[in-house]
Amino acid sequence: MTDLFDPCEFNGLRLQNRIALSPLTRTRSNEAGEAGALQALYYAQRASAGLLITEATPVAAGGRGGPNIPGLWSDDQVAGWRQVTDAVHERGGTIFCQLWHAGRLSHSSLGGGAAPIAPSAMTQPGQFFTLAGPVPYEEARALRTDEMPDIVAMFASGARRAKAAGFDGVELHAAHSYLIDAFLRDMTNRRTDAYGGSVENRARLLVEVLEALVAVWGGARTAVRLAPIGHAYGAWDSDPEPLFTHVVERLNDLGVGWLDLVEGDTGISRTAEPGFDLRKLRRLFKGVTIANNLYDRELAIAARAADSADLIAFGRPFIGNPDLVERLRRGAPLTVADPRGYYGGGARGYTDFPTLEEEAAAAAG
Repeated sequence: MTDLFDPCEFNGLRLQNRIALSPLTRTRSNEAGEAGALQALYYAQRASAGLLITEATPVAAGGRGGPNIPGLWSDDQVAGWRQVTDAVHERGGTIFCQLWHAGRLSHSSLGGGAAPIAPSAMTQPGQFFTLAGPVPYEEARALRTDEMPDIVAMFASGARRAKAAGFDGVELHAAHSYLIDAFLRDMTNRRTDAYGGSVENRARLLVEVLEALVAVWGGARTAVRLAPIGHAYGAWDSDPEPLFTHVVERLNDLGVGWLDLVEGDTGISRTAEPGFDLRKLRRLFKGVTIANNLYDRELAIAARAADSADLIAFGRPFIGNPDLVERLRRGAPLTVADPRGYYGGGARGYTDFPTLEEEAAAAAG
């Protein structure tokens, strides 16, 4: 017995169940960063999840983590996302847009020739994938203090466009060493101004952006994604417990309604380091908690039995199983998608996975 598959209501939203679609970058927009009919079908196929959270959606052309990612930095991109939200709502689904800036993990080829930005100047090891192929990461320049209002304004504009596109809420991507997370961590933030040094200062940009999102959406429709003990792109913080305790306290102050909490290193390990007990953050946060990272059916049922999270997010299993909720409900086998189809391309490896019913019909001839 479990309530994982039961309808529930949070912050005025009636959800079909307690399963969430975790954000999954699929790089299938056109070169202008516009979503369209293909994305509408993809999300509609997965609309049986209680809450859908879109792929990371950049709020600036230079904030993309790669090409062919649908964004919301332009009014021209609203109509494509409206196709998505209409298709999801027609199937009874609820969908949030995850707003994102990749920070140093972008490239000048996507930003009109401008260098990537970061809290402090640095060059990320490794390669960035452009339309022309992989290239080394470039040196990111440190943002000036007087540019911080511009960053906040980018997110506020993205939030307004998300509302115009018909989303049910927004989630701020503040994890995985992208711009907001890079400000939080002392490895990537070596500033000495009001946005660096103390925990309060390093969290300042996060708080200012969330204030702007709440002003557009209200706290009940605003979420944030955090990965307190993750090490994405080799980044870390020397003392994450006081940092993220402070962050969650500020989320409560702002009335933020949803916390998407990544447990461990996303897609890699649920026990990245001893760190601290993430259940402390769950107990501290006053809103809805979404548990995230490498969940399977058994872990999800156990998490609900222990009431360790309100919703459970699934990522990669949703790629090959558009009807994942029903497969989990029945304990049915899951399709394992070929990783070569994760990024780029068209419908193949994106919208061509059959449901249980379609498999049965094909088997019956």
